[in-house]
Amino acid sequence: MTIFDVTLPGGTDPSVELGARPGVATLVVNVASKCGLTPQYNGLERLQERYAGRGFTVLGVPCNQFGGQEPGTADEIAEFCSATYGVTFPLTEKIEVNGDNRHPLYAELVTVPDAEGYTGDIRWNFEKFLVGPDGTITRFGPRTEPEDASVVSAIEAALPA
Repeated sequence: MTIFDVTLPGGTDPSVELGARPGVATLVVNVASKCGLTPQYNGLERLQERYAGRGFTVLGVPCNQFGGQEPGTADEIAEFCSATYGVTFPLTEKIEVNGDNRHPLYAELVTVPDAEGYTGDIRWNFEKFLVGPDGTITRFGPRTEPEDASVVSAIEAALPA
């Protein structure tokens, strides 16, 4: 697939490969600080803590396209997440996940069906995509809790050997 650049708060520009990333399973989540689903940060951080040493990371992708629920700057968002939820996983700059200005990352991700067969636009904050080390992608809806059995089993199956 493609290699795309995302900016992390503080101005760092790591290249992130959407396809095969040997040794890394990544849970990509569009996040928002002022959403009813924002407490999912707790579960995301617990997943990060539980699996980080085994080749896993959460990648939080702030987006303000759903009800203006992510109004801050990248640094403000990172500070809120750290202070309120103890988030240690990386957060990107704020991007668009739908529409004409959709980030290339999400142009690829939205083509993947979830368990019910849904493909297409991101429906709301906290939609999740697990990208396995071999490039396989599994999609989970926004209301699927990070520690739901379906997410945990997919992470465990995707962890590098």
